[in-house]
Amino acid sequence: MSALRVGVIGTGWGALVHVPAFRLVPEFEVAAICARNAEKLADTAAKLDISDTSTDWEAFVQRPDLDVISVSAPVEFHHPMTLAALRAGKHVLCEKPLALTAAQAEEMVAAAQASDRATAACFELRWTQERLPIWNLARDGFFGKPYFTRMTQSASYWHPTHKPQMAWMYDVEQGGGYLAGMLSHDIDLICTMFGEPVAVCADVRTSIPEITLPDGRTTAVTADDTTTLLLRLESGAGVEISASVVGVHTLGWRFESFGSAGTVIASGGRGVPSQLQVGSVDDQGLSTRDDPPRIPRTKPDLPPRGATTAILAMALMLEDWLPAFDGKPTPAPTFADGLRVQRVVEAARASSAGAGWVTL
Repeated sequence: MSALRVGVIGTGWGALVHVPAFRLVPEFEVAAICARNAEKLADTAAKLDISDTSTDWEAFVQRPDLDVISVSAPVEFHHPMTLAALRAGKHVLCEKPLALTAAQAEEMVAAAQASDRATAACFELRWTQERLPIWNLARDGFFGKPYFTRMTQSASYWHPTHKPQMAWMYDVEQGGGYLAGMLSHDIDLICTMFGEPVAVCADVRTSIPEITLPDGRTTAVTADDTTTLLLRLESGAGVEISASVVGVHTLGWRFESFGSAGTVIASGGRGVPSQLQVGSVDDQGLSTRDDPPRIPRTKPDLPPRGATTAILAMALMLEDWLPAFDGKPTPAPTFADGLRVQRVVEAARASSAGAGWVTL
């Protein structure tokens, strides 16, 4: 079949990750890009060698020559853009978090289910070289009955010594913060492997009360930089997830999971040596596992940089999404997966505000 023509909305993560990832999968063709800021759009499009641009997203999603709309705009636009694209008969890939609220996410799930279009949410970190082997072990039944999983991350992104990020990242009303931005990937991975969450307890906090933006403006920080999250799963398993981005000289993650049939301990992160240790009940102890990494079919040779891991992971996700365009099941993350994460995020914030354990 001819390649599916993709229109990407967003000159941030969309340009950095979505465009190069789609270009690694021959079944897709990046045809056009859309963003609000005309000057930045022109500069980004030139760097990406994309001549077809638009600053009008409402007209963009209606274009008859586009098959797939890739939504990588700020979170507040995910809901209206996705619904408009589905109404226009487009297949839709939407960045996480899926929406600002669970109510919006529910509307997106319903619209996707009512359409005959392929839809997916961008939890591409399931496909990183560090996380994919763990997911594969879970799919193979390695853990047996899950008992407990612990995952922790740290970084210096919001430490005063780190350069500031875009303004919306510091505003919870615009979808900012690291509960939605980073822990959402961890919530998705663990629930995908071990089952539905039924209760949430959390401490979600802001350590840095204000930030000076690159343009010199000072703004109050309402989004979170540090979260500790407890989950009870339908399977009976317990989960502890935590992250903080105010740790100077810190970067990386650690994962531990215990089940009736085996244990997995892993660590890694951008610029951090990765390690995967596994041990079944029949083994004498843990041993290091070093599986050959899965790479995209096009065998890309990308330079080592911050976005390379996400680009390769998204390309693998897009490869695995392809059967959906023929109406077949795929392991690609669904809008329902995005809704599940959104419900956990909202419950965590309610819990931290004083609700204690929140039942989902």
